[in-house]
Formats: sequence, C-alpha cells, structure tokens
Amino acid sequence: MLNGRYAGRKAVILKNYDEGTSQRGYGHCLVAGVDRYPRAVNASMGAKRLAKRSKLKPFLKVVNFTHVMPTRYSVEVDTKVLPADFFDKKDNAPNPEAKKKAIKSVKGVFEEKYKTGKNAWFFQKLRF
Repeated sequence: MLNGRYAGRKAVILKNYDEGTSQRGYGHCLVAGVDRYPRAVNASMGAKRLAKRSKLKPFLKVVNFTHVMPTRYSVEVDTKVLPADFFDKKDNAPNPEAKKKAIKSVKGVFEEKYKTGKNAWFFQKLRF
C-alpha cells in the first residue's frame, strides 16, 4: 500500500475491478492486509507467550490501483474468506456487518499461514 492510513503495509488483492464500476469509475481492487504485524518469537518461549505474540490485526479496504505497488511475491488466499453478502447490491459498497465477519475470517487465514511458516516475507514489517 502506498497512500492513506495503511501506507507501508503489505496486502493481498482479493478481488479486482479493472474497468471500474458505476460508483468508482476507475480501476480498483479489494485488498486484505496486515495492519499490526506479529511480534518476534524464538524457541525458548512458552506456548502461551508464542500464541500471544503470533496474533496480528488485518484490514480490508477498497483501493485505487495507483495506491498499490505490485511485488514479485505472491500469497495464496482463497476468496471464499468473504461472505456472500459482503457487497450491497445497490451501491457495491462493503456491508458493515459482513465486513466484520470477513475481517475475522481473514485474520484466521493469515494467522494460520503465519503459524505454518508459509510466506514469511508477508508477515514481516517493511523496513524503509
């Protein structure tokens, strides 16, 4: 992410709209990213402490393509983490209740990927 509240955060594109929509006439995408990264852990820590330090805080946001910088890295995230009623039919905006459910499911998916050790680059802070 390049601009806004989540600038400098890593994110994954869940759904993209290349041609835009009636509400947003420009190309945009729905991204899921990491707002608060997990803390460093080591082998000498206990299970309770490991579990606490492995938590992260995700975010979901609809973003213009100009505010996203693609990288050579990829993270496989299934789009089924979004509930069926995530977008309102009339204005194609995220439904607030469905967004809360989606954030919880994204958090579960991200934490599971972190614990398995897959895509380690995605779960480390950007240093710049």
